[in-house]
Amino acid sequence: MFVKDKQFYKTFATLTVMIALQNLLAFGVNLADNMMLGRYSETSIAAASLVNQIQYLLQMISVNGIGTGALAIVSQYWGKGETEPIRRIIALMMKFAMAVGVIFCAIAFFFPDAIIGIMTDKPAVRAEGVTYLRLMSFTYLTFPVQSALVMAMRGVRTVNVGPITSAISLVTNVALNWVFIYGNLGAPEMGIMGAAVATLISRVFELLITIVYVRFFDTKLRLRIISFFKPDAYYLGDFCRAALPVIGSATSWGIGTIMQTVILGHLSETVIAANSIAVVVHQVVGVYSFGATWSSGVIIGNIVGAGETEKIRPYTRTLQLLYIANGIATSLVLLVLRGPVLGLYILTPETRQMANTFLTVLCITVLGTSYLFPVESGIILGGGHTRYAVVVDTLFIWCWVIPAAALSAFVFKFPPLVTFILLKSDQFGKCIPNAITVNRYRWIRNLTR
Repeated sequence: MFVKDKQFYKTFATLTVMIALQNLLAFGVNLADNMMLGRYSETSIAAASLVNQIQYLLQMISVNGIGTGALAIVSQYWGKGETEPIRRIIALMMKFAMAVGVIFCAIAFFFPDAIIGIMTDKPAVRAEGVTYLRLMSFTYLTFPVQSALVMAMRGVRTVNVGPITSAISLVTNVALNWVFIYGNLGAPEMGIMGAAVATLISRVFELLITIVYVRFFDTKLRLRIISFFKPDAYYLGDFCRAALPVIGSATSWGIGTIMQTVILGHLSETVIAANSIAVVVHQVVGVYSFGATWSSGVIIGNIVGAGETEKIRPYTRTLQLLYIANGIATSLVLLVLRGPVLGLYILTPETRQMANTFLTVLCITVLGTSYLFPVESGIILGGGHTRYAVVVDTLFIWCWVIPAAALSAFVFKFPPLVTFILLKSDQFGKCIPNAITVNRYRWIRNLTR
């Protein structure tokens, strides 16, 4: 029924902790901006939270889409013990990531006012957001390339490069935020622009360190950077069949998340600021769930690629129990930490109360998130069924969450709390089809040649 092999638990724990640490440090960059701008002004934090939605969409496409699509194939080839296909798949992935980065950079740089105008109609927030987005657009050239590469390397169980690069980026970002936001060490006081400058420098460091590592220190694949730019159509069809559905799912999810921000962004600056704080804090305490997702995808992908199908049922059952236990632990941690974390911000009483209420809601919904995401994007996707997520996510987001929340906010004029609950309601709803699908075991697909 369940796994008794100690090596399984050791592998899962090691991969999960390392990936969670990297996610924690990566989210720490946004959290540092969020907190340090929160001590500067509520308008700045509200504007930054809107721009971060663009970053989130880019992250969904590059990491959860392109990177995860590559991870599904790479982990199966690693299970088979074949490295040459892995190098060529990663090279294809990098080309996709570069193209996405260029597109996002161009749109954000030339049309910042149109983008921010969609998300809020508050003049002060809009003005700050446009300034911030134009400079942040340059980070979109480096972030998708670095993050997708780190994601793909997880498929061969190389998970130490992520925490190293993210730690350096976090320290750099916090130090430069202190200098540029508040005008220390003789630098001018730049406010929200200072946060953008600090983030840009940090992202460049991340990319350079990652490239140096995979070129000179990685002994598993020995990637050559020049291969990222060479045309290679041999595995293009394989990559597209595996990755395009995942990219579609991630894009749908990312746009849906932006639409959630749009809905809340047209209510008040208080709601925008409170939602920004709640979401960032939720992301930080939920890093173990993200770690469990990617580690599950690697483990399941490895055994599918190796043809060890007899392990799939006990592995799947055991992983689901671990997800449920993690959800309970995460909920308790968020419940305990919400007060101390809010104490780090300088907020009006109204904003503090609303943020505390939003965090209370997330203490409940995280129970569903901790199960559904690892099942959907870990077990099922790692097993090769890359089209499942796009169907489930699209149906729930666009047929329920967005319409219901929009009606609540703009037609029925319900309180912001009701709208927020509706925006998070899919976190439990999707658990039902995910539980049914994963325990039918019809999601096993071999993506290798």
